[in-house]
Amino acid sequence: MRANLTIPLEQATGEIRYNMTNDYMFRYILQKNKKVLKGLISSLLHLKLQDIKSIEITNPINLSDNISGKDFILDVDIFMNNDTKINLEMQVSNKHNWPDRSLSYTCRSFDQLYRGHKYEEALPVIHIGFLDFTLFPDHPEFYSSHMLLNVKNNHLFSDKIKLSVVDLSKIELATEEDKFYQIDYWARLFKAKTWEEIKMLAKDNENMQEAVNSIYIANADEMVRQKCLAREEAERHERTMLRDIQILEKKKAVLENKNAALQDENTALQNKNTALEQELRALKEQFAKITQNK
Repeated sequence: MRANLTIPLEQATGEIRYNMTNDYMFRYILQKNKKVLKGLISSLLHLKLQDIKSIEITNPINLSDNISGKDFILDVDIFMNNDTKINLEMQVSNKHNWPDRSLSYTCRSFDQLYRGHKYEEALPVIHIGFLDFTLFPDHPEFYSSHMLLNVKNNHLFSDKIKLSVVDLSKIELATEEDKFYQIDYWARLFKAKTWEEIKMLAKDNENMQEAVNSIYIANADEMVRQKCLAREEAERHERTMLRDIQILEKKKAVLENKNAALQDENTALQNKNTALEQELRALKEQFAKITQNK
C-alpha cells in the first residue's frame, strides 16, 4: 500500500513511491534543502557541521522546468568553504564505465585554473558516487576512497584529487568508522522503501529528519513525481538497451568463435588437401617412370 500523502508525515505508512535512488529525487532534495546537503557532506567527509562554513551548488537547475526529451544534468557540483570542489552523483544502473566517467568529471573540475594563476592554486576536487552495484566485484567495499599514490610504497602523490564510492548494495560491509559517521544510515535512508523504515532511520538525526520531510513533500508534488517517473522510464529504457547490447555481443562472440573454428577446420582441410595433392603427384611421377622403363 502506498502512503496517503494528504495525511501528516507522522501518520504516513506504506510504500515510498520515489526515494533518493531516483537521480531526479536525489538532485531535487539536495538542491532544495541545504541542511540535508550539509549533513550528508559532513558525514561523507568526516567533518563536524560547524566545519562547513559555506556550501553552494554551482550547477543549479530550474526544478520547475517542463519535462522534455533532453537528459537532465543530475550530478551535483558543490563549492564548500570556498576552497574545495565536490561532485555528488547517484547511479543505480551499471553501465560499466564508472571509473572512466568519474575520473573524467574529476579531472575536468580540477583543470579550471584562471589565466595567470599558479598550478598550486588549483582547488582540491572530491567526486563521490552513490552506486547501487559493486564497482570492483573482487574487492567489495561499502565506502571506498581512491587517490594518486606511488604504486611501490603507497606514498601520496597528491591529495587534491579524490574519488569515492558509496556502494548502496553493500551496506552490510560498513566499517565501524562508516557507522560512527552514520554513512550507512544515509545509504539506508536513500534506499528505504517504506515510510515506517525511513522515519525509524531518521528519528535521532536532525539532518536526516529534514531529508525525510523533503522526500515526503516531494512525493506529494505532481511535478516532482512526473520528473521522477521520466527518470525511472529513462533508466528502464537504458537498462533494456544495455541488456540487448549484451545479448548481441554474446551472440557476436559465439559467431566469431564458430567462424574461427570453421577457419581452423578449413585450414586443416586445405593442409590435408595439399598433402594429398603432393602424395598424388609423387605417385604419378613414380608411375610415369615405371611406364617409361617398359
